[in-house]
Amino acid sequence: MGSGLVAAQTPAEKALAAESFRIIAPFPPGGPVDSLARFLAAGLGERYKQVAVVENLAGAAGNIGIEKVKRAKPDGHTLLVVPAGNLTINPTLMPNFPFNIERDFVPITMLAKAPNVLVANPSLNVKNVRELITLAKAKPGKLAYASPGVGSGLHLAGELFKQQADIDLLHVPYKGTGPALNDVLGGQVPLMFSNLPGTLAYIKSGKLVALGVTEAARSASAPDIPTLAEQGVSGVVVTSWYGLLAPAGTPPALAERLAQDAAEILGHSNVREQLKAQGLTGTLMKPAGFAAYMRNETAQWTKVIKARNIVAE
Repeated sequence: MGSGLVAAQTPAEKALAAESFRIIAPFPPGGPVDSLARFLAAGLGERYKQVAVVENLAGAAGNIGIEKVKRAKPDGHTLLVVPAGNLTINPTLMPNFPFNIERDFVPITMLAKAPNVLVANPSLNVKNVRELITLAKAKPGKLAYASPGVGSGLHLAGELFKQQADIDLLHVPYKGTGPALNDVLGGQVPLMFSNLPGTLAYIKSGKLVALGVTEAARSASAPDIPTLAEQGVSGVVVTSWYGLLAPAGTPPALAERLAQDAAEILGHSNVREQLKAQGLTGTLMKPAGFAAYMRNETAQWTKVIKARNIVAE
């Protein structure tokens, strides 16, 4: 990833080069959160000539690891890699959510994102969103869609789709994406919003029908799949993304420097290829832009959760 900093020139660089780094991944090893944390640890360690370790502190839907970062010294050396749901969904979904994201943390940058897609089992015999809406209106409350669980981003994507398309679908929650996807493949449930990279092979083989991506524009990895908006359902832009945060009180200069470091680390060609293999695209933002993005997405999901009366299990 390059030779790192030859000499720390700015005060922020000098401060970051002063001691080792801990990157907290609040979920078990494996998966995008762990991968992104390890890319950052390797890059920061090389860049600042310091030890940089990843700690997988799983439990309580990620809250154990998040609490560790909240209580850490705000010096830029303890960082949190976390998925969108913990930042923009759980605060509203969980009645006793123990954090105030804006008060307790400093946003550094979005790290990466992956598109989602609405898929159907071929037995449903629909080829696009318009056909699905026609069928759903003819059978209100009868068509079911699977999700990884109540309050998951993919569940809320379904609820937002129902709202924007003015249709009624039956939600069938599972314990994880794998079991949900298996039942859609098997035809037990006809529909699902799912991660595009994880379903693309099934789409290409004809085991699933892609009805539309939940992005503002078509995905570069599947340019033949239209967006939902292209098919008349606007306002359903739902992306799986991952962010980097630090404890409240972290100086703005350190946050800006770390955002720049993350951009350079994840922008390295080798890292980009590894992200691509996992269906991820590096999507770096400056701290202020990332903070605004989180506020907007939190407001969107708060409206959906309250309008659909969704309560965490």
